[in-house]
Amino acid sequence: MKRMIVRLSLVLAVTLVAWGTSVNAATLKLAMDADPVSLDPHVQLSAGMLQYAHMVFDPLVRWSKDGGLEPRLAEKWEQINPTTTRFYLRKGVKFHSGNELSADDVVFTLARLKKSEDYKGLFEYFTEAKAVDSHTVDLITREPYGLVLAMATYIFPLDHKFYSGKDEQNGKMKDVIIKTDYSFANFNESGTGPFKVTGREQGVKTTFVRFGDYWDPNTGNVSEIILTPISEPPTRVAALLSGDVDFIMPVPPTDLERVKKTDGLQLVTMSGSRIITFQLNQKRRPEFANAKVRQAMAYAYNNVGVAKKIMKGFATPAAQNSPRGYQGHNAALQPRYDLARAKELMKEAGYEKGFSCTMIAPNNRYVNDAKIAQAFVTMMSKIKIKVTLKTMPKAQYWDQYDAQVADIQMIGWHSDTEDSANFFEYLNMCPDKETGRGQYNSGNYCNPEVDRLTLAANGETDNAKRSVMLRSIEQILFDDAAFIPLHWQNLSWASKKNMNTEEIINVMNFPYFGDLNIQ
Repeated sequence: MKRMIVRLSLVLAVTLVAWGTSVNAATLKLAMDADPVSLDPHVQLSAGMLQYAHMVFDPLVRWSKDGGLEPRLAEKWEQINPTTTRFYLRKGVKFHSGNELSADDVVFTLARLKKSEDYKGLFEYFTEAKAVDSHTVDLITREPYGLVLAMATYIFPLDHKFYSGKDEQNGKMKDVIIKTDYSFANFNESGTGPFKVTGREQGVKTTFVRFGDYWDPNTGNVSEIILTPISEPPTRVAALLSGDVDFIMPVPPTDLERVKKTDGLQLVTMSGSRIITFQLNQKRRPEFANAKVRQAMAYAYNNVGVAKKIMKGFATPAAQNSPRGYQGHNAALQPRYDLARAKELMKEAGYEKGFSCTMIAPNNRYVNDAKIAQAFVTMMSKIKIKVTLKTMPKAQYWDQYDAQVADIQMIGWHSDTEDSANFFEYLNMCPDKETGRGQYNSGNYCNPEVDRLTLAANGETDNAKRSVMLRSIEQILFDDAAFIPLHWQNLSWASKKNMNTEEIINVMNFPYFGDLNIQ
């Protein structure tokens, strides 16, 4: 009788555990302003793709909410010599395909990153990844580099066995990186992340299901995520208010108070570090090669007014790339709206009568992007610059941006390394297709001193000296009016109250949905 009671107790305990697991499992209905452009994490360096990567893949290390670094696929690391950092991988980690993670996957991934148009500039300091044994790998740089760990946050190991060989559908290798056409990697994934993709209709819906063999047991209870891209901010908010979705990002400034005051919902906001800018193409327009014209445009743009009226205070007016807290932040640089001075500069430059130019901007990528662009057009008209503006959805915008189809183009940038030099490398250095430097410098601004100081700063391990270099670069860019800085965009998320939303969000703006708990 005693044995029977014990046996029944064990059966009941197992049943309760199983019942508890199914009860706690939850579906998250998520709405973002756009969905991932691909299932290939290396096809585009963008916030949307990094959000996706943290759901489906896992990095070697990741940023913590306080700006530190925490282990993920790498349990620990150590510096072997000035150019070699050794990473010790977790054992028993499975890819979605069932293959086991090894050092060879990291070697394969770094080699592929160095071939990616979007990532090769970011990884130019790395010469190779070298397997020491099956679960130990060295990241080797060509010279001392102070940002190795920051860069490791962007190494999401790919399943090299899954991505090897020829794809029967197009006859190309499975690991080929193709931006705008079919490729095996664009439509298939095998990551180590908490979720795997089980269904995808671009622009309509993507379904993620919890990976049963995920290596980290201390994660959230979301079993399924249904991601619906909703580009229109009012529609996104309406979906949350009606209960059609559970979590939205971002929340438009006009609806912050409304969401905050709604019972059953929570609003989480954070000061952001993404700079929003306009770039002036000096190759397309000879007027923009004149520093006085660029300065006039900077003086004519009232970014304080835009932040107050259009952004409803949900932005910080900027006069540089680096937000407060970054090593390169130059406190002496302040917004310089002065219409009278702008007109004087146009006269000094010989363009008192003005000129005409074209401009493109997205209408669903940044908060109020189309409204900001239209305000810029109006402000430029006051110094007799006639700007013909065309706005378009994010899905169409980036191909047009890369092709530099307009004289003025909008871009926002969040530093990939949480460091000032990343702004300079991608947005301000002389464009170089071989190295990837200046990859997003559609203004074609080029100043050898900016390039020299940026490269010197990357090799400087003394933080005090490095900070002086970075602040000097911001001063040069300001004096040259290399671009028109608008503001740093604040971040916002909203969800139902029964979630630990505040615990999973961060200034990088890729929530760790794998850690989300729904009560």
